[in-house]
Amino acid sequence: MTHLTDTQTLILTAASTRPGTLAMPLPEGLHGAAAKKVVTMMVERGLIEEVDADIRRKEPLWRETGDGHGTTLIATEAGLDTIGIEPVVAQAMAGLRKPKPKAETNPVTLRKGTKQAELITLLQAPDGASITEITAATGWQAHTVRGAISGQLKKNLGLAVTSEKVDCRGRVYKLPVA
Repeated sequence: MTHLTDTQTLILTAASTRPGTLAMPLPEGLHGAAAKKVVTMMVERGLIEEVDADIRRKEPLWRETGDGHGTTLIATEAGLDTIGIEPVVAQAMAGLRKPKPKAETNPVTLRKGTKQAELITLLQAPDGASITEITAATGWQAHTVRGAISGQLKKNLGLAVTSEKVDCRGRVYKLPVA
């Protein structure tokens, strides 16, 4: 059986009550070198682990990794088991943090005559369309076209837009014909 210090027990107990078994924030007064020492020891023993923080959920950061990203700490199943939390409960709690698989979306019906419909038609052409060709057809600026492809088509509609570099045309974007 693993012997825990009072601080380690406090961290794991607090994590057991939080969604996703988040071990952050650490107990009040624990910071700096002392916090680093306790966390390092707990990670080495497999009681907690360092995972990517979900910035959108505003999860507290353990450390920043650069480019606006960071990590947070979560209690492991072994850590929760050490303080007497059942493995089934630990799995259910950990499941709260795991990203949900994307549900299949219903096919989107597009209104005819819109610029988005025109963009999709251009991309479904056998040879696809370059940014220059799309800007000429829609009257949009190049950055608007790129934003529409990545934002509206790929992210919002979930379309599989591909691109390749073609001599004399530049980057050409294509959509499979539906």
